[in-house]
Amino acid sequence: MTKNHKDAVWVFGRDIEGEVTAPGVERKVLAYCDKMMCVENRFDTGATGALHSHPHTQITYVAEGRFRFTVGDEVKEVTGGDTLCKQNGVTHGCVCLEKGVLVDFFTPMREDFV
Repeated sequence: MTKNHKDAVWVFGRDIEGEVTAPGVERKVLAYCDKMMCVENRFDTGATGALHSHPHTQITYVAEGRFRFTVGDEVKEVTGGDTLCKQNGVTHGCVCLEKGVLVDFFTPMREDFV
């Protein structure tokens, strides 16, 4: 299955091909529709999610690992089980301190990801 599974009821992670988005970072676009999107990001230790902003509200769930996140003017370390809410337009990014997985939820969906 490719990323072209918009509005699919069932999306199995094992069927999704990952895309390398930066050194040590792989993204899988999971279930999505016009109003929201779920994305899995796998990070190797030392990999970074560059500082950026976008017109989407984003919630990040730390499934595993340890990360240092910058959100706006704040910098904090997060680990498995933690969540972050990044409002649209707020600059954010991260450094992976221990290999891990982030699950992002966007509203509306990220058209630039498909």
